[in-house]
Amino acid sequence: MYGDEATIRRILTGTGDTWAVVGLSANQGRAAYGVARVLQRFGKRIVPVHPKAETVHGEQGYASLADIPFGVDVVDVFVNSELAGAVADEAVAKGARAVWFQLGVVDEAAYARTRGAGLDMVMDRCPAIEIPLLD
Repeated sequence: MYGDEATIRRILTGTGDTWAVVGLSANQGRAAYGVARVLQRFGKRIVPVHPKAETVHGEQGYASLADIPFGVDVVDVFVNSELAGAVADEAVAKGARAVWFQLGVVDEAAYARTRGAGLDMVMDRCPAIEIPLLD
């Protein structure tokens, strides 16, 4: 419902290759760590966004989207649904082209705001699952 195939394909293949991964830390036990590695294998530049601002997978981390000193194409959100809407709003303010809420992350109001601002958006899906399925 919140991720038709055309939008998923557009984000993964045509939106751009710089992905800010919000919630990504050096904790290898977290899903964000593995998903970011998959994104890298498929040619995406990942930008870790976490309060600790850790370097992950060789990429400098930042404490917030606003702290990133360059543009990002996609904001991949690994925070819980209660916090995700604020991250989507920050992505719009940052000038991102798309927002991706991970599996289990759903905020219908944020989806409406983000789409209303002209960004592509996917909710409750995982790019690490979707990207290998592309032909």
